[in-house]
Parts: sequence; structure tokens; C-alpha cells
Amino acid sequence: MYRTRIIPCLLLRGNGLVKTRKFKDPVYIGDPVNAVRIFSEKEVDEIVVLDIDASRDGRAPNYELIAEMAGEAFMPMAYGGGVRTLDQIRKLIRSGIEKVVINTAAVESTDVIRAAADIFGSQAVVGAVDVRKTLLGGYRVVTKSATSEARVGLDEHIRNLAEAGAGEIFINSVDRDGMMAGYDIALIRNVTQKVNTPVVACGGAGTEEHLREAVREGGASAVAAGSMFVFHGKHRAVLINYPKNIESI
Repeated sequence: MYRTRIIPCLLLRGNGLVKTRKFKDPVYIGDPVNAVRIFSEKEVDEIVVLDIDASRDGRAPNYELIAEMAGEAFMPMAYGGGVRTLDQIRKLIRSGIEKVVINTAAVESTDVIRAAADIFGSQAVVGAVDVRKTLLGGYRVVTKSATSEARVGLDEHIRNLAEAGAGEIFINSVDRDGMMAGYDIALIRNVTQKVNTPVVACGGAGTEEHLREAVREGGASAVAAGSMFVFHGKHRAVLINYPKNIESI
């Protein structure tokens, strides 16, 4: 029986892990290699690591650190941040990454998605979209850690990603990031109704019920979360955790 994947999402800044709220105010939470090791011991379905400064700073991925993290990952590991070329994708796969997440570069052109899917297969390519809600209730695609607005509309962009061959679309709500108050179900539903490509929902999870809502009401194929899996209690003490009764999601 098919089981929904539940994916810890780790944010990399420099050589450390951080957690943000609405893509702002990053707080250091620990060593990335150790975090991946702990999640491996908890037998998570998959893990995604996103370097939040790489694209904004025009910096290439930190292959040495990524390889060290991948060496501790006994589950599929995805990486995103600063990925712009096929050569970078090739190096990441050689470093032990199963899926490469492409965000900012795909807004500028989906050519890298198309080429990567042709060479490495769609299963290795994830098109990521960061989305902010507008004052009028619509949605705006943002890039470079939400510091820049894209000209392309959300619906057009997700269709472009699907047509280019992305194996998954990773949709992340800027407004819900780190708030632990629930996913933006309307956003998720909008995306899942527009494309047949599997959608990974991210941004806002705080409880197992939130995970269920993203799948049952939003139509997400998988769910990702950060704060929910690294914080404990109302004071947000750092404690890596992972739900045990995941069959019920």
C-alpha cells in the first residue's frame, strides 16, 4: 500500500543548520552532519537540505559538506541551493545526492530542468517554488530566499516546471514558514489541481493533523516540514523528532 512520504526539511547556512520564520531571522539549531545522522537513525522516509544563502549570494553548492552529510544519510537525500548548471548537478549526484532541487535558476529559465531530466531522469529533478501571498489574496512567486519577486505567475511557472520534466514540484509558503500553524491548503490545492506532477507541500506544519490536511484536503503527494521536526514545546527547544504513527497520514 502506498504511504505518503514525510520529509524533514533542513536549512543550511554556512556550515550550520538554521531555522527561519517567514524566511527571516535565522536561528542556529545545530550541526548538519549530526542532524542527518540522527534523522537516519529515526528511519525517515527522505530528507531535503536547502542552502538558503547560495542563490542569493551567487555561490555554488558546498560539495564537501554535502558529501559529508550524504555519507550519513541512509535514506534518499535531496539538495537545493545555488544549483544552476548541469555540471553542478552532476557533482551533487556524485556526492551522494539522489534528487537535486532547482528554484531560482528555473524561474529564469526551465532549460536546466529540461536538460537535467533528459540526462539524469525526472526522478532526480525537483522544481521548487517559494510563494508569498499578496495583499489581494493572490500568490506571487519569489526567489533568492524571498528577497526578489519573479515576473512569471504561479500557475504559468508550475506548468512550465511540469512540462520541462520536473519529477516533483516542491511548493513552499513563505508566509507559513516556521509558524507551525498549518499549511496553506488553498495554495497546495491550487498547485495540485493545475498539474499531474507529484507535489511536495512545505511551510507551516506543526502537528500530524497539519500533515494529514495537506494530503487529504490539499492533494499533496508528500509533505515536508522543518520546525515540527527540530523543535519541542512552546519554547521551541531544539530536539530532533519524527512521528511514529505515520501510517495514519
